[in-house]
Amino acid sequence: MEDNVPTPELEQTEPKAILDGWMTRAELAKELGVCVDTLGRWQTMRIGPPCVRTGPRVFYRRASVIEWLKQKEIRENRISNL
Repeated sequence: MEDNVPTPELEQTEPKAILDGWMTRAELAKELGVCVDTLGRWQTMRIGPPCVRTGPRVFYRRASVIEWLKQKEIRENRISNL
């Protein structure tokens, strides 16, 4: 007797784009309400969100930007409470 147990078929999922979860400098500037040059200055001063440079383009990982904003909130709240 043959078992007709259905076997799960392999899911065909679309491969994720390499840059899913990453933003360009222009996209981040728009979301933060600052100009692109400001993000460049922050990077030079090492006070901005972490970024990755690939050739002439700069990318920011969304999760890292969120963490950077949280750290700024914590630091600025501590300073204002002094």
